Order: sequence, then C-alpha cells, then structure tokens
Amino acid sequence: MDFYKIISAGYDGLYGEEQRIKIGIIKKNFSITNNELLLDVGCGTGLSSDFNCKVIGIDPSMDMIVQNDKSNKILAKAENLPFKDRTFDKIISISSMHNFDDFKKGMEEIKRVGKKDFAFSILKRSSKFGAIENEINKNFEILKIIDGKKDWIFICTL
Repeated sequence: MDFYKIISAGYDGLYGEEQRIKIGIIKKNFSITNNELLLDVGCGTGLSSDFNCKVIGIDPSMDMIVQNDKSNKILAKAENLPFKDRTFDKIISISSMHNFDDFKKGMEEIKRVGKKDFAFSILKRSSKFGAIENEINKNFEILKIIDGKKDWIFICTL
C-alpha cells in the first residue's frame, strides 16, 4: 500500500510544523520576488507552496494532491516534468527526492526546467542521502547548506 495514500488526510497534522520550519529557512535564504515563477516539486498537500509569487506544484500522489487547496497543481512525476526548458525562475523540492522513482532523472528534469535558483531539502535519515547529495554536487553549484534539523537544506544555482 502507498504510504501517502494512508497518511494523506492527516499529513499536515503529522508534518506541518516540520515543513513550515523548512519553508521558513528557505524563505530567509532564497530571494523570491512576486513576479517570479516557482515550481514546487513534490508539493503534496500544498504546505510547501506557500510563497509570495506564482507557484506551480507537481506531485505524483493523487491522494496528496486532493488535499492541496492551491489552484496551480499538476499530477506528475519529477522524472517527467511537463514543462519547456528553462520555464521556472526558482525550483524547490522539500523532503521529496528520496521518494522519486529515479532521483538522478528527477534532478536532470529539475535542472532542465529551471533557470538558475534551486532549494532542496533532503532527509538526513534517508538511506539515499549520500547518493542524492552527490547528484546535487554534480548538477548544481551549492551556495549554502543549512541544518534544518531533520533535513539538510541545499541552496543552489546553475
């Protein structure tokens, strides 16, 4: 059974505070103007889409997306983003890369559709953490790494 199918209705209650802390850290370290276009990869219930700009969220879980009250959300996987090259001014992915079917392909797609600025939070306890960190290092210039308690938050550029 799909983990997110089981917890989708209670996700915000279980993880809301933790997610808001990560969003706050990203907002403090990631300059975003209201006329920019941001892609939230793994937007889930929409908690991570709380930015003062135009946000489009994607998530592969229908159960999570139906909990999301934001207007611009798409059922899609990171490994096959339905956007043209260099569409987004900013891209975030909060605690979701470890869930990608193929995080290398997902990262390639994120890089393809992004223009310059990226923020990723990676669960410290993920068994894939080291491999994901290596891929981030290969694909992006890391400007800052911030301790988000349960995650490391990477602020990156191309």
